[in-house]
Amino acid sequence: MALITQATIGRLFICQALYWCCSMIGITLTALIGLQLAPLNILATLPLALLVLGNLLAVQPLSLYMQRHGRRAGLLLGAGSGVLGGLISAWGVWLGDFSILCLGALPIGAYQASAMYYRFAALEAVPESARGRASAYVIGGGVIAALIAPSLALWSKNALDTPFTGAYLMMAALALVAAGVLSQLPQGAIPTASTGGWAVMRELLGRPVVRAAIATTAIGHGLMILVMNATPLAMRDCGLSLETSARVMQWHMLGMFLPAFVAGRLVDTLGSRRVAVIGSGVLLVSASIAMSGIARNQFLISSFLLGLGWNLMLIAGTTLLAQGHTPAERGHAQGLMELSNGSVAASASFASGALISAIGWNAVNISILPLIVIVLFMLIPGKRTQLA
Repeated sequence: MALITQATIGRLFICQALYWCCSMIGITLTALIGLQLAPLNILATLPLALLVLGNLLAVQPLSLYMQRHGRRAGLLLGAGSGVLGGLISAWGVWLGDFSILCLGALPIGAYQASAMYYRFAALEAVPESARGRASAYVIGGGVIAALIAPSLALWSKNALDTPFTGAYLMMAALALVAAGVLSQLPQGAIPTASTGGWAVMRELLGRPVVRAAIATTAIGHGLMILVMNATPLAMRDCGLSLETSARVMQWHMLGMFLPAFVAGRLVDTLGSRRVAVIGSGVLLVSASIAMSGIARNQFLISSFLLGLGWNLMLIAGTTLLAQGHTPAERGHAQGLMELSNGSVAASASFASGALISAIGWNAVNISILPLIVIVLFMLIPGKRTQLA
């Protein structure tokens, strides 16, 4: 059983690395491609917005599908969507057709939604005492992507005669490899799904532990997206070079994933709530350093800590959620968490540019404080029952 578990976690680690390679290639190049193909410059980021929409549309149906048909089937469906989206997008770039490029973003968003469930699949492969380490090791797969994705993006951009076509073919190929790895996952037990839809979700949201878990991941994720997206704009306004900005973002990505190999053991040792509080404190320290100056080092250190705080809150919130639902409610509970994360991230993505233009870099970081207070308040233990 131990060998099967280790193999499962290893496969999910590989798939996480493959997904984040796809994601980083897309983040690096899609806006540039959009600017090249869009009829109006204002529409350049429309493919990225549609990717977010595809994620939000797919996240809850995917969770319920996996509840009924098993984790392997749902994750394979998501990886297949990544292959389809990459091929459609490559076709759009090859034809120079912006509308086809936008169409391809929707299934890529569904792939993104499915990849967010890798960490939940890890939880279900191990005993409760090892859940923190299992989810953390899988999230840590992003370290591989942080190291190799920039090189993949630059190489694939010019790999074919039509610039950028190769990048989307690379994304399709990576998703295809992920599908092959996912097909080797054990099917596992398929718990009986809860019926009632909205009634089940209302019941889940009535439990303090579920509300605390969702608030922890959603606010941690939203704040990370808000500040991460604002950072390159702030650095540009401070006169720092694009190369410096790229280095800062690389350290941010390492902060997001590298600490996972320690964070999981912390969760298993200290408990989910304590680690969530630590993650909240790290985000506050990140904001304090960001407001202390506008030199390269302030941006680099605060961005690394921003990623670290996100990592701790995501792992802690994920393991905390597992305490608040039955196996039959798994699909609804995990879908609620991912829908909340995606919705808050979408709002933060759209708001970051406007906020930094309207209120400035320091004010954006100050806005972290009231949201962290909300998380800390919700993490105060309630009734001492599993489903409290």
